[in-house]
Amino acid sequence: MRHSRKYDLTLGRAAPTISSMDESFEAVQDFIRVILHLDMDAFFTSVEQVDDPLLQGKPVVIGQSLRGVASAASYEARKYGIKSAMPIVQAKKLCPHAVFLPGRMARYREVSRQVMDIIRDLCPLVEQASVDEAYADISGTRRLFGPPENLALRLKAEILSATGLTCSVGIAPNKFLAKIASDWNKPDGLTRIRPIDAPAFLQALPLGKIPGVGTHFKEELRRMGVTTVPDVLARPKAYWAEALGKRGAFLHDRACGIDDSSVVPGTDPKSCSAENTLDKDTLDRALLERQLLIQAERIGRELRGIGKKGLTVTLKIKFHDFSAITRSKTLHRPTDITKEIFDAARKLLAAEKLPQPVRLIGTGVSNFRLVQVELPLMPDATRKRSRKLDETMDRILDKFGSGSIARAETAIRDADTVEDLLSQKNRTLNGQ
Repeated sequence: MRHSRKYDLTLGRAAPTISSMDESFEAVQDFIRVILHLDMDAFFTSVEQVDDPLLQGKPVVIGQSLRGVASAASYEARKYGIKSAMPIVQAKKLCPHAVFLPGRMARYREVSRQVMDIIRDLCPLVEQASVDEAYADISGTRRLFGPPENLALRLKAEILSATGLTCSVGIAPNKFLAKIASDWNKPDGLTRIRPIDAPAFLQALPLGKIPGVGTHFKEELRRMGVTTVPDVLARPKAYWAEALGKRGAFLHDRACGIDDSSVVPGTDPKSCSAENTLDKDTLDRALLERQLLIQAERIGRELRGIGKKGLTVTLKIKFHDFSAITRSKTLHRPTDITKEIFDAARKLLAAEKLPQPVRLIGTGVSNFRLVQVELPLMPDATRKRSRKLDETMDRILDKFGSGSIARAETAIRDADTVEDLLSQKNRTLNGQ
């Protein structure tokens, strides 16, 4: 890339010489916004390779069922064209000798907590974006750590020492550019985009690198004769806002390098959900209801763990032909009780005719309310028993771990479902 020498800094590469003019420029950096984005490298598979040295150097894929998708792929697997969210059937055709593993979400969360603790110890303002990435506002830390690259190198070193894992870091004036920078020299990369370098960087940036510009949006832009960032900038923001609404205004802002969003620590979740791909497409309502109960247990426990109750329950169904529907029901009062979540989801399922066999089923709870002491006008014995059962199961699971107890109604063969680790990967941890 023509301008890469100015803003590209990767681990192991010789640091550029700073001239007196550069030093003067750096001296004012205390007053300039500096955002850091840290992204773990091939997180799930890297954890597996660290825990089992025999896997190091081998193509590793998280996902086993031929009905599911790859939750993650090691860099060795990516050389064969395997990508996250790729069907396992296709991945096995591309690399039959790859090691396909079921995944261990509890272990990934454990390592994630280690990583996030290190980031929070060193950075004043941290926003965890997912299980394996975080933003940090490190503005004004120069007097403590020196240039931002120093802090980034320290983070990388401490994470490597504590977990054996590498990460990539991007440093820029805002979150949008920092995220792009962290992906620029993976794995084990360190890239900084200074404000003075941002225009040149953006001029050569592929449109697909802009978050939110996916395959369909790119094709829509191509039909408009727009294939590069300069093409976007050739037309004013007003044109884009009129042509594409909010998407157009967003696109123009990003092409200009504009992103005013703040680093927000401890962002509350907006919903809790769970979904599973079935091992075989089915019209068996009893099987589907068992799945809903398993999901309701997981969601209820998560809600109780974060001290939230939800007022809206949503059912998601994906059919044999990959078409999908969602149905929602608003409850009379917010809940975190497993039985109430399940009953609402079951009623939504019962109302559907199921024109095709079901491939995937999911449940979600949203429209959160803070937990408050309930003062019902009349005692509700059923609700009291349900809550007591949930609390008892929570205590047992907290003490003895996953699988230590389960409701008889959820007894189900492992082969019936494929756990969706990919959707869990992108959920911010809240002590789950």
